[in-house]
Amino acid sequence: MKTLANKKVIILGGSSGLGLATAQAAAVDGAEVIIVSSNQERIDKELETLPKSSKGLAVSLDKEENIKTFFAGAGNFDHLVYTAGENISMSMMDDTEIEKGKDFFTIRFWGAFAAIKYSRHHINEGGSINLMSGNFGQRPAAGYSLGATICGAMDAFTKAMAVELAPIRVNNIAAGIIDTNLWGNMNDADRKGFFKHLESTLLLKRVGKPEDIGQAFVYLMKQTYTTGQSLVIDGGAVLV
Repeated sequence: MKTLANKKVIILGGSSGLGLATAQAAAVDGAEVIIVSSNQERIDKELETLPKSSKGLAVSLDKEENIKTFFAGAGNFDHLVYTAGENISMSMMDDTEIEKGKDFFTIRFWGAFAAIKYSRHHINEGGSINLMSGNFGQRPAAGYSLGATICGAMDAFTKAMAVELAPIRVNNIAAGIIDTNLWGNMNDADRKGFFKHLESTLLLKRVGKPEDIGQAFVYLMKQTYTTGQSLVIDGGAVLV
């Protein structure tokens, strides 16, 4: 499979967690990477982990106009990766505030929608769009109603965009539990207990690492005969 040498990759949500791991994996494979998130200080810090050719820019992805302005000045590129999202929050239906629940979609869904809307005309021939979903859409549990819903929406959105934007390839990663700062809403004891439970039940006996997702995104960027798919990377969670 060809490398990403001389390819330009833009990663929205690229200054931490899954986005940063993807930026690092793409850079190792030869890509020129541009990381985007809302925090310039964090971007500058993480640029130190990337090659000198890498760039970073602070953009608040909760506003359509910000995304439009960014892509107007970004120039042509090859691959878009969208991993932006706030910390994961779980609650049973009776404990869920609907207005706050709506906010869950602002960056994860509508941010991705706007990113595609304003980037699609700048993607080079043979390029791709790569989104973030999760296995909650395929295997929900009690308390995961919002997570399952947004994952299901992203899976459907991916298929719709693959049809509408062809021949641009559009895919997503349906990730399982990955050890990132997105689980920062849980206290240390609860998080450790949760992860320990997963290690005992998952087929691969470990919680996912950001590098697992970064490598999967690189695969999707390089796999030129796949579109409209949700690639499940979850340690076998949907099978147990």
